[in-house]
Amino acid sequence: MQLPRRGFLTLASGFAALPFGPRLASAEAYPSKPVRLLVGFPAGGQVDIIARLTGQALGDRIGQTVVVENKPGAGGNLGAQALIGSPPDGYTLFFGTAANAINMTLFANLPYDFAHDIAPVAPVNRIPLLLQVNPSFPAKNTAEFLAYAKANPGKVNIASPSAGTPPYLCVDLLKMMTGIDVTHVPYVGESQMLTDLLGGQVLAAFGGISPSVPHVKAGKLRALGVTTAARIAELPDIPTIGETVGGFEASGWSGVVAPKNTPKEIVDKLANAIHDLQGDPVFKGKLGEFGVALLTMSPSEFSKFIIDETDKWGKVVRFAGLKPQ
Repeated sequence: MQLPRRGFLTLASGFAALPFGPRLASAEAYPSKPVRLLVGFPAGGQVDIIARLTGQALGDRIGQTVVVENKPGAGGNLGAQALIGSPPDGYTLFFGTAANAINMTLFANLPYDFAHDIAPVAPVNRIPLLLQVNPSFPAKNTAEFLAYAKANPGKVNIASPSAGTPPYLCVDLLKMMTGIDVTHVPYVGESQMLTDLLGGQVLAAFGGISPSVPHVKAGKLRALGVTTAARIAELPDIPTIGETVGGFEASGWSGVVAPKNTPKEIVDKLANAIHDLQGDPVFKGKLGEFGVALLTMSPSEFSKFIIDETDKWGKVVRFAGLKPQ
């Protein structure tokens, strides 16, 4: 039996719409329930605080509660693995960090490829880092620090927080680029590292600027150099390390990612909401209180950024022969 041409076209158009209808309806209805935002580090740290600020602001924009859930362990690996094993429906997100890119080389035999097993949504912030010393340390700037280290090989200890993080790798990046012989003293977290730095148990350290700025301004710590390509507003008189060591640049970063194969419509909706909250002076001001700066990219740009970061830090890890602590 032959259908009339008009009936055939109507039927064909109905079939053509079938594969796309449910997906579009799902994306348009998203989110219809609370969204989980996993964090790979303990509650109370800088990553967790920024994730909670982001989650609250994001929830206001998408009309649903964003529940932050901490899954610490293995330098952020456990949180990433939980994200990658979740349904790609936009209801489980992850607050990824530079540590997740670093860990791809630092940890052998991870059961996933972070850069390729996620759907990048949007970065949120960049975290400047700081080379700082106890005031009893003789160096007043980066050049004097390097000169002292070269004159005293193996006798200078440099602390860092959390194995696998950018501050941790900054120690080896500086060693690679300058040839200094220093002893790396990694800590489990930044809080204890700062306590020991203030108390003189360790005399030099790399760390995030936000917990250190109050101590620097009070004269309890001395800032020698920031790791970013340009000087930062919080410490405008402190030179970059790159002004002494050409090409030295490093920073932490955080951003929202979803499981691979999350529908593009959902990724774009979340990305647009994050870009909107980044334009909010209140949100930007809150980030500024923690010494971090906005980092804005499209999902495709963020994807390339994560791949580039994985390659950059992978070279440092392999050169230094680093292993997880």
